[in-house]
Amino acid sequence: MTGRTLKKVLTVAAAGILMATPAGVAAADIEGPDVASWQHPGGGSINWFGVRAAGYSFAMLKATEGLNYVNPYFVQDSLAMRVAGVARGTYHFARPNLLPEAQAAFYSALVLGQNGPMDLPPVLDLEDSGGLPPAALIDWTHRYLNTVRALTGRMPIIYTYPRFWQTAMADSNEFTAYPLWIADYRGNDNPEVPGGWPHWTFWQTTDAGRIPGIGAGVDLNVYSGAQGDFARYANLPFAGSS
Repeated sequence: MTGRTLKKVLTVAAAGILMATPAGVAAADIEGPDVASWQHPGGGSINWFGVRAAGYSFAMLKATEGLNYVNPYFVQDSLAMRVAGVARGTYHFARPNLLPEAQAAFYSALVLGQNGPMDLPPVLDLEDSGGLPPAALIDWTHRYLNTVRALTGRMPIIYTYPRFWQTAMADSNEFTAYPLWIADYRGNDNPEVPGGWPHWTFWQTTDAGRIPGIGAGVDLNVYSGAQGDFARYANLPFAGSS
């Protein structure tokens, strides 16, 4: 595919995302799954055109874990998402028993800075303490996030669960400058927000979703609008050009 053709595809796809969220529609109607190798049963592909046609504007894609795991479907999903017009977020599953700076570099090298068209900011998936007590885990998290921010130039998103943050992180309020992606499946009107965050940015509402184009169950997420216009936040090709 030529550069001109790819630019045209991305522009048309971005227009589709914007058209799907007209004025007056709540930002929480901007929805997307998060996927990993589990969403490729039997090695099958995800039909990202089907995902986009079903109204999902973005997806969060597992990239790395620890210091030696790369999602084997990361490259093919990344390319297919772009062509289909699905904005891409990527995440690193933290293993705090290993050095944070090394994990941050490992992740950042794979995602190529997470600064391309249709890229959401990088995500830290923090749901395992690695056996660290709260003070040490808080320090680990600062070091990881600072390194990713330096390497990518973007403010990372933190993914976590209320209970995990309240216990493993001692409900620390030191991270409120970072956007929050919170997992809370209890079916309330809003998720529980720990750690002094004034608002959530993404909410993982269920871990048992089913959507067209994906052959396995998926987690489903909504965007709150807390970071402003979704098109600009996701680096859509013509965001802010008018």
